[in-house]
Amino acid sequence: MFDDALIQQLALELHQSEKSRVQVEHFSKRFAGMTIEDGYHINRAWMQIKFAEGRTLIGHKIGLTSRAMQVASQIDEPDYGTLLDDMRYTCSPGQVLDIPFTNFIIPRVEVELAFILKKELRGPHVTVEQVLDATDYVTPAIEIIDSRIEQFDRHTKVMRKVYDTISDNAANAGIVLGAKHVDPHTTDLPWCGAILRQNGVVEETGLAAGVQGHPAVGIAWLANKLAPWGEHLQAGEIVLAGSFTKPALAKLGDVFDADYGPLGRLQFQFV
Repeated sequence: MFDDALIQQLALELHQSEKSRVQVEHFSKRFAGMTIEDGYHINRAWMQIKFAEGRTLIGHKIGLTSRAMQVASQIDEPDYGTLLDDMRYTCSPGQVLDIPFTNFIIPRVEVELAFILKKELRGPHVTVEQVLDATDYVTPAIEIIDSRIEQFDRHTKVMRKVYDTISDNAANAGIVLGAKHVDPHTTDLPWCGAILRQNGVVEETGLAAGVQGHPAVGIAWLANKLAPWGEHLQAGEIVLAGSFTKPALAKLGDVFDADYGPLGRLQFQFV
């Protein structure tokens, strides 16, 4: 396990990378023996730096929810990160929201559902039924992911390890909200779907069933996963349940339209 000094050093590297928009090399390559727990310690240390600068926690994200992504990452469970107030972007109906491209390094767009909680969820034995009861509403959401740690090593072109991704706040960088709110009990959440258009071209389609069969599964998993850290999901928090499309790489000037059918749409562009 990494000592406190190294954890703080690597957290500061991530913080500087985000500010300078210059990626750093893989931690897992530079420090042999890095573990998943080390990644979460680094991530928490980075979030503490942000809290000291005035950022506030608004929720959490769950990643690597599909079986294919877990196999590719050589793990058997999802990962998670933190949502902060400055990561949130809100669309108005019919509006194409402007998102500054310079807020990111290499942004990618994923289609998800967000659970907005009205009651706390405290593990270790939270169930899907308890998640639904604790949810105020579910709403379409876009997650903007990014890489402060380079995705592929600049020398060997080897893909980064899951430990790197976890330390890098599970790749989270932004969340777009602003579509309809639906009742989790009366909505068939696995059948909620979306069409993602990029510059008018259909780039991805998917159903929320792609997120472990039901998007609430990941919320229960996260509540239980936080318990050993002495943490829990709190009322009012936003929890991103996981992407049900592949990431779409965004470039300056790109316009995205995420059409969720009866749940509304999210339209935005990188400017």
